[in-house]
Amino acid sequence: MSMNHIRSLRRIIITKQVDGLAGWRTFAAGAAKGKKGSKGGAASDAPKASTLSKEVKSTTVVGANILKDGTDPKILPDSEYPDWLWHLLDKRTALSELRRKNIETLPYEDLKRFVKLDNRARIKENNSMKAKN
Repeated sequence: MSMNHIRSLRRIIITKQVDGLAGWRTFAAGAAKGKKGSKGGAASDAPKASTLSKEVKSTTVVGANILKDGTDPKILPDSEYPDWLWHLLDKRTALSELRRKNIETLPYEDLKRFVKLDNRARIKENNSMKAKN
């Protein structure tokens, strides 16, 4: 029984030494937990509760400020934002779907997209053919 215990301890020690040789990153915060006199405890590692009220969260874009002396921007009504903003996440038609449609009946925006995607696909195909040769 004691021999098995010693063998398992040797394996643990050897793997820890190998880990140290392999250059695995260790964090100082993890090593400082066991030291005497360290301030705080497990409770200080827990995430902090938000101190912002629900009213502030619903009227401002919290965390959007990038300036040192600035404040977070206020959320405006939808009518204050430009129309194109609401169409940014709309699904665009894929190249395969555009190829199935009649080019002469496509709206201008879809035609522009078709030309762009078709050119991109031809460039990729030509590049792959050149790479194979």
